[in-house]
Amino acid sequence: MSSPRGLPGPRPGRLLALYALSVMERDGPIYGYSLADRIAERTDGGWRPGPGAIYPALQSLVRRKLARASSDGRRRVYRISPAGRSLLRRVRRQWTGLGRAGPDLGRLWSEIAGVSDPGQHLLGHLRRHLEGLATYLERDPQARAGRGSLRDQVLSELRATESRLDALAPGDRPRRPGARRSGA
Repeated sequence: MSSPRGLPGPRPGRLLALYALSVMERDGPIYGYSLADRIAERTDGGWRPGPGAIYPALQSLVRRKLARASSDGRRRVYRISPAGRSLLRRVRRQWTGLGRAGPDLGRLWSEIAGVSDPGQHLLGHLRRHLEGLATYLERDPQARAGRGSLRDQVLSELRATESRLDALAPGDRPRRPGARRSGA
């Protein structure tokens, strides 16, 4: 993905800045502590950025004119600017436009992580995402209810991927109980 104004990318400060903009756009003005709380909540306590990460990210948004800061008593409150909204639109367009056509950076990340087998790195990544989906589905009954639910979509993706994997090496895979042999 190209880097409008140098923000998008894998660095935590960039992620904080983009997330802060999205929260400001959706929920209105924020302050640093509330942003840290929200991130901790969204990551189930797995990441709670401290002031040394939060405030430089917010200050960077102000310097780049993507947000505005004002005082509300002792708190510094941040609001998204029109330029910040524009950046979010561009980032979202680029992100949704990637799809399968986007570059697969898995091998690069596996090398950065020091994993010698990129497949194992990708498998670990898949496990984390599947666990995240399962946790989300456990917490949100709406996401797993009804035809076309997120649960159904996940299962459909898993089945489609299983079929693609089966086609790669059809003779190497043991038959599942109850599965019929082709041509039988």
